[in-house]
Amino acid sequence: MANRRIVLIGLAVVVVLAAGLIVVNQLPKASEPAATIEAPPLHAGLDYQLGGPYPPAADVKVVVRDRTAPIVQGLYNVCYVNAFQTQPGEDGDWDQDLLLRDGAGKLVIDEDWDEPLLDLRTADKRTRIAAKLSTWIDGCAASGYKAIEPDNYDSYTRSKGLLTPDHAKALLTLLAEHAHSRSLAIGQKNTADLAADRKTVGLDFAVSEECGQYDECATYAEAFADNVLVVEYTADGLRKACTAFGGRLSVVLRDREVTAPGSPTYIRRTC
Repeated sequence: MANRRIVLIGLAVVVVLAAGLIVVNQLPKASEPAATIEAPPLHAGLDYQLGGPYPPAADVKVVVRDRTAPIVQGLYNVCYVNAFQTQPGEDGDWDQDLLLRDGAGKLVIDEDWDEPLLDLRTADKRTRIAAKLSTWIDGCAASGYKAIEPDNYDSYTRSKGLLTPDHAKALLTLLAEHAHSRSLAIGQKNTADLAADRKTVGLDFAVSEECGQYDECATYAEAFADNVLVVEYTADGLRKACTAFGGRLSVVLRDREVTAPGSPTYIRRTC
């Protein structure tokens, strides 16, 4: 009888130990630490090279280039993506129901740049748009960029009243989530009216065209804790931006076509 009790006790111990092993094996694994999102350096030399890549000047620490261009080794590279409108002549690359149309069925177009707007009005369309844009974001990450600049956040202001700020914020939130999943920072392009929403949308810095010219730099500086890339296109805008924020923000003057050196219209100056 004693031997049998010992055997039974031994079996019970084995069962308990086995159960313990099962429990241990079922514990969730510690999640891997998230990759660090690196925002642009504050108050740094800036160049805005959307018209074509070229070797930056010695003072440049941050460079913005189109997503099709290579990065500059050793600098902080920001990848430009046209996110809320299509590039001229590229509307055929999109599913046609994702292009915004007015009541007459005509494309709604940004007349300044001849760019059809994307239709952000439903969650399904925003998801499909974000899926396409996410492949471009993946390309930016694969090329070695540190951040993305999704352009035309303010396209709702040119939509004939068909789009709203909430539509824009909803799409940009999707893009922010994907950018962060690829360890990329994401910037808010213009749209000072929505700067106060930067945290809920998930934005890390701002890119502002002519905030000096239009007295909007303070809005971005406050919302983004001075992590603002300022691009001015007039001497007066540069003067105003430099006078008020030259010691805090990254400021550059460029020609409106953002051309490369050698072009008769090329301009690049800083504070």
